[in-house]
Amino acid sequence: MHRGRAVVVLMVGACIIGFSPILVRLTQTGPAAAAFWRLATALPLLALVARRTNGGVGQPSGLALVAGLMFALDLGFWHYGIKYTSVANATVLSNLTPVVVTAFAWIFLKQRPRPLFVMAVAVAVGGAWLMASQRAGAPGLDPPLGDALSATTALWYALYMLAIGAARRRESTSRLMFWSGMVGAPLVLAAALLLGERITPLGASGWAACIGLGLVHVAGQGSIAWAMGRLPTPTASVVVLVQPVVSAALGWALFGEVMGPLQALGGAVALSGVVLAQQASGKKRELT
Repeated sequence: MHRGRAVVVLMVGACIIGFSPILVRLTQTGPAAAAFWRLATALPLLALVARRTNGGVGQPSGLALVAGLMFALDLGFWHYGIKYTSVANATVLSNLTPVVVTAFAWIFLKQRPRPLFVMAVAVAVGGAWLMASQRAGAPGLDPPLGDALSATTALWYALYMLAIGAARRRESTSRLMFWSGMVGAPLVLAAALLLGERITPLGASGWAACIGLGLVHVAGQGSIAWAMGRLPTPTASVVVLVQPVVSAALGWALFGEVMGPLQALGGAVALSGVVLAQQASGKKRELT
């Protein structure tokens, strides 16, 4: 029952995070600056939650610092990917994390995945690639560059998830997210300044989008971090593939980034991989 609740929370968190690329487009700032506002606006709320649930933010652990560095790289690469390619492509390619996570666990942790779980990853990733390969609608300013940046994001996000998964065995969600944000915020702000980005939004709607990013970060990423304390990292990395489907639908509704038949099929295949992964890990442990 606890595992089922964790899966539900994880999927809800992934759906909430699906709003992130839409809000990034609406911040009226540079890509790295949008990442800064996402973390900076979330920090006060995270500090309040940590105070109410754990007596304060405490001291940062080494894993929290690593998670902050990886998340800063993740946001920086992903937000620039959103700038140059479509919302669907940026989100799908950045969520090819299961390949990296499963390979890392297999090679370095000697955790051999079950054949059915490997097949689930292949199905989910295949659906993701099918979505990304179809360039219906408005593809973006420089799709090849955006796609490359988004694909690289999968590496940083995989390392972030591995750090979070390990840290959640000893730390609370709010403390871990607070300190990872404290590390990541100045890094992405420095990147924005070095790249000559616009730092502050132009108007009220831009500020609203920045605040919205912070709320999405607390609710969405917080749900994911909480669930990862109760689920194996490879399983969690597959479940979050529901995020691209949400982002693609919002990109179509708000920015006219039309999803063609093959993109829609790719979304359905990706979700099928998610379901198959849960069946594979529900029978026994997915790593033996």
